[in-house]
Amino acid sequence: MISKMLYALQVKIGTDFEFNLKKVLTLLDQCQEDSIICTPEVVFSGFAYQRMEEAAEFSKIATQTLLEATKNHTLITTMIEKNHQHFFNNLKVFHKGEIVHKQSKNKLFALGDEQLHFCAGSEDEIAPFYIDSIKCAALNCFELRFIDLWKRVQGADIIFVPAQWGKQRKDQFEALCKALAIANQSFVVASDGANDTMAKGSSVITPYGVVYKNDKKECVQAQVDLRETSKMRKYIQTGIQINL
Repeated sequence: MISKMLYALQVKIGTDFEFNLKKVLTLLDQCQEDSIICTPEVVFSGFAYQRMEEAAEFSKIATQTLLEATKNHTLITTMIEKNHQHFFNNLKVFHKGEIVHKQSKNKLFALGDEQLHFCAGSEDEIAPFYIDSIKCAALNCFELRFIDLWKRVQGADIIFVPAQWGKQRKDQFEALCKALAIANQSFVVASDGANDTMAKGSSVITPYGVVYKNDKKECVQAQVDLRETSKMRKYIQTGIQINL
């Protein structure tokens, strides 16, 4: 048995960047040591289109703070960052005080005008990474809809989905996350915002399709046995790599 506590945060995002960061840090302190936590997309600023420069500057502060705060945890989050005069929605993995993976959002959500404010990252950045010996991968919100990207994360034992998914499409978010877990025979940790316009639906989903969620909580958690991915892949053989 390879036991791991997984958390999916489900928090409201306000206009006070510092308050948003403190909220995440407070929840992080409540999480079990050596656990893995996924936050909603752009949790520290929201899509602050009128304050992009400020958001990018604050992301520098958030990054330094999280490097200190994740000495005993792993945190998957996204933040607005600026590179060569262009803004990106960057997913970052903080693990034991280091950034072990980074990818820029490749699929921008036109309905939310993301393409007007962000540059798209390279699809090549959507690739597996390791948390200790655990093979992981991530899709950033809208990327969840693209089946070709599912192939890029195939073989991971845990797939993280930070999101700001609208409540009008709540059923689609939950269905896609569950299908991702079943099709890839992996755990999925999906984290959505809790603002009034958001779907919530943060969850931890097993390779069997069992869903742990509670829309009333700020932190959804599940203690899981990561070897369930290997058991499922051996039992129902679809050609997905066995890692554990």
